Amino acid sequence: MAKPTSLDIFREAYKKFRSGDSLKPVYYFYGEESFFIDLLQDEVEKLVPQEQKDFNFDLIYGADASPAKIIDMARSYPMMADRRVVIVRDFLKLDENTTDGNLNDFEEYIRQPNPSTILCLIDTRFPDKRTSLGKAIQSSTDKCEIYNFEELPDYKLADWVADWARYSHKKVFEPEAAQTLSQMAGPDLKLLSTEIDKVCTFVDTEERVTVEHIKKISGSYRDFSVIELKNAVVNRNLDQALGIAEQMLLKSNYSAGEVIKSVGFFYNVFGNIWQICRLTERGLNKKQIQDQLGIKNGYVFNAQWSEASRFRMAEMPQIFEALLDADSAAKGFSTLDTSSIFLLLIKRIIG
Repeated sequence: MAKPTSLDIFREAYKKFRSGDSLKPVYYFYGEESFFIDLLQDEVEKLVPQEQKDFNFDLIYGADASPAKIIDMARSYPMMADRRVVIVRDFLKLDENTTDGNLNDFEEYIRQPNPSTILCLIDTRFPDKRTSLGKAIQSSTDKCEIYNFEELPDYKLADWVADWARYSHKKVFEPEAAQTLSQMAGPDLKLLSTEIDKVCTFVDTEERVTVEHIKKISGSYRDFSVIELKNAVVNRNLDQALGIAEQMLLKSNYSAGEVIKSVGFFYNVFGNIWQICRLTERGLNKKQIQDQLGIKNGYVFNAQWSEASRFRMAEMPQIFEALLDADSAAKGFSTLDTSSIFLLLIKRIIG
């Protein structure tokens, strides 16, 4: 059975909070993918009606409070309402600047919480599982629910674009469109979701989103030529790649900031290529690699497989070094002008 994705976990939690049924008194959200955590926090906040929030809702940041203060809030009963909600962001920072208790003081509360309070604890990390707090959160499954949102690997972005568009807009992204948008916008899910909203609004009367829609709509974020440049680079066509790069430099004031964005774009591209090269060297076949990476969409995986087939694992260190050098140079650690930095990067990648 495939491991649930962050989107699968979000869907499950979202339905529970929206229905308001079988809610638990304590929740722990953690992980590097803040996009889903922020959306779920919004749903937790809605559990208290706006007119009841003054006395029954608290949003606290760990660096600004103490464990004792949070526990006192959670033990307080709601005022003229069915429940109160206490949300603690940066939960693990509660231990940093206070003498008023420590994180392990939450153990007793988690084992015997106030049934009329929903205490939502949020951080990027889970507490040390060897501590009494960590053990309490893990073992009190009848009172505490845990949601872990892992950062989405770059090679799964296209699948996520298609899934999120279907989930949030009931739109079908053609595989090439999902792949193109994910490469143009990059790994920031908040930015990607904004681009998806923009595209789906544009194609409001149509059910399917094509790569032509992406070309028309997302050009304001990054010129579509960067995709054409990528195709020339992975095909190792130096003359064509340099020609496209020069057109990009002429067409706009291709600033250092744009070079840095392009470096980030190519870092994502070659991060995907490196993953496939790495697994190929381990002796896995194409089907095994697709399963290992968890890429559901055959078009997306075949496109990444085709790109990776043009490079060897031994080339990856030099390519990532070239990207790092270009990033550093564009940030001012070089006497080269912006155009030279960009063109040299392309030459070094193609070899």
